[in-house]
Amino acid sequence: MSPDVWMILAFAGLLIAGVPVAFSLALSGAVGIVIGLSPDMLATLGTNTYNSIAKYPLIAIPLFILTGLIFERSGVALRLVRFAQALIGPRHGGLALVAVLVCMIMGGMSGSGPADAAAVAMVMLPSMTKAGYPKPFSATLIAASASTAILIPPSVALILYSIVVPGVDLRALFAAGLFPGILAGIALLVPAMIVSKRYGWEGGTPVEGAEQLSVRTTFKQAIPALFAPVLILGGLRSGLFTPTEAAVVAVAYGALVGLFFTRELSLRDLWELLGEAAIISGVVMLIIALAGIFAWAGTMLGTFRHLAEWVIGLTDNGVLLLVLVMLAVLVAGMLLDAISIYLIMMPILIPVMQHFEWNPVWFGILLAMNIAIGQFTPPVAVNLMVTTEVAKIRLEQTIGWALLFVVAMGCALALVALFPAIALWLPTVLGYNV
Repeated sequence: MSPDVWMILAFAGLLIAGVPVAFSLALSGAVGIVIGLSPDMLATLGTNTYNSIAKYPLIAIPLFILTGLIFERSGVALRLVRFAQALIGPRHGGLALVAVLVCMIMGGMSGSGPADAAAVAMVMLPSMTKAGYPKPFSATLIAASASTAILIPPSVALILYSIVVPGVDLRALFAAGLFPGILAGIALLVPAMIVSKRYGWEGGTPVEGAEQLSVRTTFKQAIPALFAPVLILGGLRSGLFTPTEAAVVAVAYGALVGLFFTRELSLRDLWELLGEAAIISGVVMLIIALAGIFAWAGTMLGTFRHLAEWVIGLTDNGVLLLVLVMLAVLVAGMLLDAISIYLIMMPILIPVMQHFEWNPVWFGILLAMNIAIGQFTPPVAVNLMVTTEVAKIRLEQTIGWALLFVVAMGCALALVALFPAIALWLPTVLGYNV
């Protein structure tokens, strides 16, 4: 067998054996180096791991992770829920609508689906259960809605995509993700409202502590949260700061809100959150660093080129191949996290994208929507794991509802695939390079 095959088999075998993705990538890359190149080339491992993370834009990832944690601890989610509940009022499916809206707004602060899911689930699940919503439905709806964080800027996944795919403007990606993210939220909301009305789930139970609050009062309390996405996106549009600097601004703004406005964040809490963000970022950066070994070995051996040629050779029909690629990414999203998918699949997909002349910004949004679906699709379903843990239910109880929302978001994905202008109109109007 060729070194290419050995490396791929080693990677698949390690994953099946339960070895973490980061170490599976590193070890299989080392296998490819030893068999296909020379054992002496193992001396490059240190250089490759360093080069993988020594990239300025990557600084934004730990900072946006910290932003999400700060806003979660600052009580921002609760204030958003109170405002949305006061605005919508008691009606069938009212709390379902609140959950989707708050997840989308929180996604515009954290850029992380699991962080979004945790923050909203802790606030919304008790009130939704009290209003008659089954826990499996509520947990699945929140997990699915939180997946829009991967689309609505700032998105950690889109930051990584802009690094992996050369020549893609991150600002264009952020702008391109906005309308597809809103479309995905609407797609989830429609079946949620229909089901709520059919079963008579009353969304009129106020969130605890919000019974006597008016729209005006709750709006005033929610202003700092609502202003956060405006600050980040407005600063990027005006050129006041770069995407990486936007992450620093977001952290500073979140800390000020928590310390001086909501006053639910102390300096001790801030110190603890720094440690928490460091741990989460360490896991992310470890995957990126060790994937550098796999990427270098695959490039030197020609593995990615051979796989790309094989994929292109499957059919001359670009539409059919796009469908096949989307299905492959969807399956990968059910098993792996977004970062691993980008690092493993993009070296293969970039030549395919270039061959069929797919717009890289549009293609990146399609990939992100696919990965978003994977975040609430068992067996792995990272968002769903978070919400089921908060709800104290088993993951298996949510499968039926998960399939409903997979179909709903799949329809949104199909619309973006058929009408690229949904993603590309805004960055084009804003003058970004698409």
